[in-house]
Amino acid sequence: MADIRIAEHAGFCFGVKRATDTAEKLAGENRDSKTKIYTLGRIIHNNGYVATLKSKGVGELSCEDIPSICKRAESGEKIIVIIRAHGEIKKNLDSLKDCEKKTGNLKVVDCTCPYVNKVRKIARENSGEGKLFILIGAREHPEVQGIISCCLGDSLVFDSAEAIEEWSRTEKAPKNSEIQVSVAAQTTQKLSEWKKCLEILKKLYTNLKIFDTICNVTEERQTEVKELADTSDAMIVIGSRQSSNTVKLFEICKKRCENTFLCENAEALRELVIPKCNKISIAAGASTPFSVIQEVKTMIEQKENFAEMLEQTMKTINPGDIVVGIVTSVANNEITLDLGAKTTGVIVHDKLTDDPQAKLDQMFKVGDEVKAKVIRVSDIEGIAVLDKLRVDSEANWLDIVAKYESGEVCEGKIVECVKGGLIISINAVRVFIPASLSGVAKDAGPEALQALVGTTQKVKIIEIKEDRKRAFASIRAVLLEERKAKEAAFWAQVEVGQIYEGPVKSLTNYGAFVDLGGVDGMVHTSELSWRRIRHPQEVVSVGDVIKVYIKALDAEKGRISLGYKTEDMDPWHIFNEKYSVGDTASVKIVSLMPFGAFAEVVPGADGLIHISQIADHKIATPADVLKVGDVVDAKVTAIDDENRKISLSIRALLEEAKAAEEGAENVEDAEVVYSTDAPAEDAE
Repeated sequence: MADIRIAEHAGFCFGVKRATDTAEKLAGENRDSKTKIYTLGRIIHNNGYVATLKSKGVGELSCEDIPSICKRAESGEKIIVIIRAHGEIKKNLDSLKDCEKKTGNLKVVDCTCPYVNKVRKIARENSGEGKLFILIGAREHPEVQGIISCCLGDSLVFDSAEAIEEWSRTEKAPKNSEIQVSVAAQTTQKLSEWKKCLEILKKLYTNLKIFDTICNVTEERQTEVKELADTSDAMIVIGSRQSSNTVKLFEICKKRCENTFLCENAEALRELVIPKCNKISIAAGASTPFSVIQEVKTMIEQKENFAEMLEQTMKTINPGDIVVGIVTSVANNEITLDLGAKTTGVIVHDKLTDDPQAKLDQMFKVGDEVKAKVIRVSDIEGIAVLDKLRVDSEANWLDIVAKYESGEVCEGKIVECVKGGLIISINAVRVFIPASLSGVAKDAGPEALQALVGTTQKVKIIEIKEDRKRAFASIRAVLLEERKAKEAAFWAQVEVGQIYEGPVKSLTNYGAFVDLGGVDGMVHTSELSWRRIRHPQEVVSVGDVIKVYIKALDAEKGRISLGYKTEDMDPWHIFNEKYSVGDTASVKIVSLMPFGAFAEVVPGADGLIHISQIADHKIATPADVLKVGDVVDAKVTAIDDENRKISLSIRALLEEAKAAEEGAENVEDAEVVYSTDAPAEDAE
């Protein structure tokens, strides 16, 4: 029997299951009532399931039936209309909901998929005056028609990159600066085609707004069938030819597996002639019930084509043959295979993997199936020397070419540092990365390149030489794309006043640059401190993680002004929190003037000790008693919040101390408020 696998994401998607479950539930709840239940359009592209629903009392309406349905509701007939997962054209939906409000006899159950509703909202918000909305999808598909009906102005639908190219060459295509262009995708759009479309549109419109609206289930489904098709002898795709996502699955599989077949159900499979295979995989569109998938699997198992194993009982093996064997043992440097022949297959370490550090016992276990190419056969020793890497490389070269054409990001392991760059292994295909595209700075030296050996990296294939089967890749291209994505995500949500925490990346004479998560902002020197500073390094250093807030934004120029100093950091605020009039402070003398001494009360906030308040006796100059750097106790005698001035007195404390010594109980504080604008005679 063939090994039959069912794709993990085969069958109903979330949106379809939600709609079908709702229809079945309503049918059950209204089985014995006179309420009529309908779906607006075919709920899914599956004749068998639609027939089953009909047998349960769920009919089907077309858009042309809406006026008559509303009349019947007005006459008192109870009607339920289910909107399918694809959604509906806005005017039809509005008409039904208006009737629902007026009559009370019509109930509209909107089962439009949330992912589709998201695209409808994007279409509405990104169309209208001065805006052009572009949708990548099938123009005649009901989902696409429903989305476009939500647009408030100009919109276009393209089904391929070629169609966009052709349109771009016409006079109808607006110039780059004339209009704001946005693009989204039908939720079931093929991922590779979407990427091709984006490449063209990005070149046409530098301010292009991109909304990646392909349903994540669709992406997972398409990614999974690629992997299944690459490792299967035959692919069975179940679904209707009218189902957009089913047809796309079929196209993806057909490119990778020659024996790919499309059928709607088990009966349709009966008519297909499928060759004998070892591995068969089953995929299904989003409109295929799981019961149908199981029926197809049973049919495959029963078909005579799949009832036999490959006829390779004691077969003859020759150099150049591609063979499949079962692992019988795993050693440090080699594995052995049962080839179903009189010879035993042997594959040494460097013919299994191009990673010299790889542990074979972690890669293989007894019972695994391995495909390899026969290099040499020794009948005397009973051994066939095999090469797995050559098979993997040849098989996966087409995948490398496909990834180059689609622009898809690949992942592989850096296996070697060579002259001029690095070698990355992508599914056993060795691909060259020039040093200039490695993401390593030019002045970093060869050690930085060597440090990447053994690491897993994401790359983009940038050039293919088909005749020599050589490929060139770039880590830098992926890093740039990721940075652009981060920047786009940042600008989409950033607002003035938002708070961020990030490391200081660099310092200049005029400010500090802070990484806000892929995007840099600048804190001007004047915003770093409440006191005057000459250079940002007086406050922060490169690598410091600081909390900043968005002060101003210029999206057009990509500039972000940041604030760092806050009210809590204001020296005057700190002073007022700590001291009041009458408090004693330990102050530091910072300068001496003819009329008095200035003293630091808290960093950034200085007070004046007038010459008359320095001692309890008359002095000629402040320098007779004080010198810069002295730390003395002084009493806060006055605070001028408006002008940010503090008056201090040493004399008041001396007199209080003297009175205390003499046993005086009440000593009147002599409070005299002075400023730097003291009368000339005092200054003398």
